[in-house]
Amino acid sequence: MKTKFLTLLALASLPLAATPLLSEPTPVIVRVTDAPEVTTTPVVVGDRQHPPVELDTIPIAFLVDVGSGQVLYSKEPDRRFLPASITKVMTLYTAFDLLKTGHLKPEQPMVMSPEAYRKWHNVGTSLELDLTKQATVETLVLAIANVSANDASVVLGEGAAGTVDNWITLMNANARKLGMTGSHFGTPNGWMDEGETYVTARDLVTLATAMVSAYPDLYKHYVGHASLQWDDRSKRNHDPLIGKLRGADGIKTGFTNRAGYGYLGSAERDGRRLVMVVAGVDRGKERDKAAAALMEWGFSAFSNRPIFAPGAQVGEVRVQGGEALHVPVVAPAAFGITIPRDAGSDVKVRIVYEGPVQAPVAKGSMIAALEIDTGKGEPHRVPLFAGADVAPAGWLARLRNGVVSPFL
Repeated sequence: MKTKFLTLLALASLPLAATPLLSEPTPVIVRVTDAPEVTTTPVVVGDRQHPPVELDTIPIAFLVDVGSGQVLYSKEPDRRFLPASITKVMTLYTAFDLLKTGHLKPEQPMVMSPEAYRKWHNVGTSLELDLTKQATVETLVLAIANVSANDASVVLGEGAAGTVDNWITLMNANARKLGMTGSHFGTPNGWMDEGETYVTARDLVTLATAMVSAYPDLYKHYVGHASLQWDDRSKRNHDPLIGKLRGADGIKTGFTNRAGYGYLGSAERDGRRLVMVVAGVDRGKERDKAAAALMEWGFSAFSNRPIFAPGAQVGEVRVQGGEALHVPVVAPAAFGITIPRDAGSDVKVRIVYEGPVQAPVAKGSMIAALEIDTGKGEPHRVPLFAGADVAPAGWLARLRNGVVSPFL
């Protein structure tokens, strides 16, 4: 077992949250323990062509390959549901954004306000904060990510944004920015709020993908530890895959009687990352088995194949009213496709666009998409960009276009 010790006593020169203290606050010092690395991969029994039977009774399930963006499995991905503590992933994302921009500092101390104490002291899973204790941003984020501390979510929100309502405004602004059109947040921690907080599986995958892609170092530092210890207390991470499935590194479970059992999970193997959601499950063990089976199936039944280098020309599209009749379209970055290992030659790839594209065309503008259809799951589209400028046609080009265009 690998243990990291984190001394988190705040610097006295940093400003405290605006809450009067009766005495000098006691710093909360935590340490995290990581699970042993899983080095073996179980043999997936059954037909790779069909999803695992453990998913048959799961109301909501969604699996996406982050590298290609392709959907590998989908069941009710746009159905709204109560996320419970999975809500905290948006609190983590919002904190990561503030940490990266310098608006929050890991060593920055925060204390619990009297209002937060009255409402959240020892409510549900907690770090057992009170008016006499001081926790840094580092401590709070670790507690939120790994032991789902409700009080830590509230103290972080108050300390960073002034009030919990201000923090929730930031959470919803980030949701809109990410395009999470089926989700809304009314609490920083997922506690029951009369249905004001709701999400979809598709939106949660969008959120998780953004978090691991935009903040990989923060994600690795804060998320996916096996347990958290402080004072004489210890709490374990309830993530069902960490330490049990090779490559699993988070992200968050959730449960209330009304929401049922849910899980937003991620794993990476050999440079390939999958993100998945299972939700609305009646029993925790059923959720855990389905999550493990779906993730293992995603890795064993599919593989990634690189097809385009950054800036490579994918094809060309017709242009109307331009100096050129066609413009090349290029891939914005190195790009691969995720295909079933037994797909053979069944994969269909085509360029789709509304056209012809009207000149002028600016280099770098998105004008088309590459559609990939593996014959399994949803066809996936990747944006393509103009590889050159095309100016409006002069009189000579217009004459040529009039003669040539009917034959194209």
